[in-house]
Amino acid sequence: MTDIRNDIRLVVLDMAGTTVADGGLVERAFEAAATELGVEPGSARHAEHLAHVRATMGESKISVFRHLFGDEDRARRANTAFEEAYGDLVDDGLIAPVPGAEEAIRELAGSGRTVVLTTGFARVTQDAVLAALGWRDLVPLTLCPADAGGRGRPYPDMVLEAFVRTKAAEDVRQVAVVGDTSYDVLSGVRAGAGLVAGVRTGAHGEAEFRTAGATHVLDSVAGLPALLGDR
Repeated sequence: MTDIRNDIRLVVLDMAGTTVADGGLVERAFEAAATELGVEPGSARHAEHLAHVRATMGESKISVFRHLFGDEDRARRANTAFEEAYGDLVDDGLIAPVPGAEEAIRELAGSGRTVVLTTGFARVTQDAVLAALGWRDLVPLTLCPADAGGRGRPYPDMVLEAFVRTKAAEDVRQVAVVGDTSYDVLSGVRAGAGLVAGVRTGAHGEAEFRTAGATHVLDSVAGLPALLGDR
């Protein structure tokens, strides 16, 4: 019987917390979004909102703000403030690759696998991160929720969009999904991916990953090529 790990042909990787170390910039950018909507730092409401942001790391950011602020106009105002603040932090040089991430991506590609990078951010923010890291040409495809019809994680849409667009795999079981949040894991499980791994370099840990259905838990994405082996 073939080991599914050796038959993985498409690898869908999350960005912030998985391949990109951002040092908690999501929470810092949230401060700007909260202030824009009149939520005072230090208030009970602010603490409640921040707890929700932490719990839903990996989810599409506009979906998070819809939950927190209710009506669409307020959610979009918050999202715009968040994206602008995060973009400014990126421009200030406050992000870097997770150690070994770029090398892992290149090794995976060198083994004949197709790698796709996904995010819960808007396209403008994703592009800013890719430019800051010099990763614009690192992979053949990058996806944000808008590229998959607007639904981000925990829905499987971005994983399935990668499957359809790249045509790298014949079966969803030949797809690996890797991320640092339970939402990344859940999106991979829902897509039917053959391998779904959580990494300990970001928001969540082993308990959350296992509860969401992870098949593997890694210290870092740097360990993924060794896990998959050669095709």
